[in-house]
Amino acid sequence: MTRTIRFGIIGAGLMGREFASAAARWLHLLDLDFRPEIVAVCDTDEGRAGWFRDRVVPAEGLHRDYRELLARDDVDAVYCAVPHDLHERMYIDILQAGKHLFGEKPFGIDRAANQAIMAEVKRHPNLVVRCSSEFPFWPGAMRVIEAIKSGRLGRIIEVRAAFLHSSDLDPNKPINWKRMVEKNGEYGVMGDLGMHVLHIPIRLGWIPTSVSARLSNIITERPDGRGGVVPCETWDNAMITAESEQGFPMLLEVKRIAPGEMDTWSLEVIGTSGCARFSTKQPKTYWYLDYEPGGQQAWSAVDLGYRSAYPSITGDIFEFGFTDAILQMWAAYCDEVTNGEHMRGSFRCATAEEATLQHDILMAALDSHKTGRSVDPRAAAALLG
Repeated sequence: MTRTIRFGIIGAGLMGREFASAAARWLHLLDLDFRPEIVAVCDTDEGRAGWFRDRVVPAEGLHRDYRELLARDDVDAVYCAVPHDLHERMYIDILQAGKHLFGEKPFGIDRAANQAIMAEVKRHPNLVVRCSSEFPFWPGAMRVIEAIKSGRLGRIIEVRAAFLHSSDLDPNKPINWKRMVEKNGEYGVMGDLGMHVLHIPIRLGWIPTSVSARLSNIITERPDGRGGVVPCETWDNAMITAESEQGFPMLLEVKRIAPGEMDTWSLEVIGTSGCARFSTKQPKTYWYLDYEPGGQQAWSAVDLGYRSAYPSITGDIFEFGFTDAILQMWAAYCDEVTNGEHMRGSFRCATAEEATLQHDILMAALDSHKTGRSVDPRAAAALLG
């Protein structure tokens, strides 16, 4: 029997529409005992709400006040994709309404907001609270994870993870909320993109004990859309070096201004017996290096094809893409809501606890940039917690 999970969406922007598209493509997946159904949408923008009215939900399913959506008995779970300054109040209200929560990162605009959200999460252990992060569901990323877990790489020497794009390269692009401290948070690009580079390291237990960061505000002002110019207050790029609890270094990069990169996620893990690498810039290719003492050192490439965590109708010879990763991520979330510890998939979406670790690491990076010193994210979090 197939369980239908009835969703409400708060925030009908880009990622809300991506979820709607994934739900509409659910027949792409094979032999699942769960499916999402979007029954209600909340947004104050008439254009965004109208998109959903014309394609997804009837007019009575649209709301301007998110509390009306939360009061509906026919909503089991909520996807919330709104500016960061709204996360604390809305995430808490969603949980207090008894709804499962799939939230966008970060879980709180600052440390105090994160602590408030997590206190509420702990009051509702029966609710599945997860954070959006789709890149681990790419077949190439799954191959890297598999190589690490198998032990084939030997002792890990170093890790490099990056998420690079050029969305803010054009200086004539009008300012948006992600460039405003009061809306986005002081950590800038790190809060918006940091989970993408930290999800897999955190899941594997590679928790930093020391963080050093260099942050850059490259374009310091932008058009305000009304003929004027206003300051850009948040960080465009971040380069973070960290040392893991296991003693190896990690280089983490998140950038909104990376010329030549439209939207590139990558992970490279170097070990004493082997290496593994994947980048969405070459979405069909998984790179690996197997090494024996005295042997040849040569990278090899595997053409991946379409082999996903949740099987689909697409043949193995075809290519996996961003919308497929979104679909797989949503399958993992619905799987866990339905089946809990007995979920079919092998990789869970990012947990609230992992989102908090990510938050602590990025706040330590912000502190490091301010002070010019390395910061232990665990010590800083304990001091404030």
